Amino acid sequence: MCRHFPPCPTADATDRDSARTIAHHPEQGWSLLCNQVLFFEDTGELLPSGTVIPPSRRPLTQVAR
Repeated sequence: MCRHFPPCPTADATDRDSARTIAHHPEQGWSLLCNQVLFFEDTGELLPSGTVIPPSRRPLTQVAR
């Protein structure tokens, strides 16, 4: 349970990524947020319920030549 004020968004909230980081492991590519969401470097997420949120990747743009 979050003890911050204002409290962090829950794992089910659309803004769940804005929760505070409580463990950061850049060498492994992940962080644990206060709402128990595992946030991965590629923007994928693993929710406490076991639900996987795939990475949100921007489409590649063509370089003008």
